[in-house]
Amino acid sequence: NLSRSLNGILPGLYLLIGPSSCGKSAFAKQLCDQVAQRNAVPAIFYTFGETKKELRIRTLARLSGLENREIRRGSSFLLHWYGVPKRRGTDPERMAPSWEKLKGAAEEAKSWLDLLYLFEGNERANLREIEEQVQRVKEIKRSEQVMVVIDDSQRLGSSDRPFDERLPLVTEMLQGLAVNLQVPILATWPDLKREGSGSEPQAWAERVAGADVIMVLEDDAERTKKSTEPTRAINLHIVKNRGGERGK
Repeated sequence: NLSRSLNGILPGLYLLIGPSSCGKSAFAKQLCDQVAQRNAVPAIFYTFGETKKELRIRTLARLSGLENREIRRGSSFLLHWYGVPKRRGTDPERMAPSWEKLKGAAEEAKSWLDLLYLFEGNERANLREIEEQVQRVKEIKRSEQVMVVIDDSQRLGSSDRPFDERLPLVTEMLQGLAVNLQVPILATWPDLKREGSGSEPQAWAERVAGADVIMVLEDDAERTKKSTEPTRAINLHIVKNRGGERGK
């Protein structure tokens, strides 16, 4: 449904905005995975807040239906099915029976898991470094088509500037990078508004001129109250879309 609304994932800048702990990173990672899976193209996930191991666990949990903590307990053996070397001395006979389910899910997905590249950023990260990594992946995979996701993209902005001033600057830089490399870039950005401030999702379309697509995640307090599950209901608003539909 999202792909249809966006009219596909084309070269350009896609901005995903939402409050803290609303699932931005999980949503971005799943979208990255699905682009690689369904289109057989390389995909890069650039993270500032999570380790490669945790990102791999998240993907394997989604594929297998197992809990993250269950995978984490056996990760020294299980994660080598997702590109991580097996630790010496780990005995598969001592693993829980569910590891076979996980192993099967990873083997089934191996063709597109091999297309995923995870990079951990730090305080010195910059656009030139990201550009070099994208070019390297293009060369390794011999593909001009690459999906790029930058989680917590606010970390690319200068820390000596007020937070609100970083958004247009980072957006302009990322839009230029997407144009130069001719790739789609999905960047996540935190919404730090105070609870009850009344800011509408549509307001982001006016604040960010450079992005081709702006998606905003918003808490749905009413649905959360009515839910019988201990989950947080979230609405996705497409508030700007140069190539397709807008709406919730």
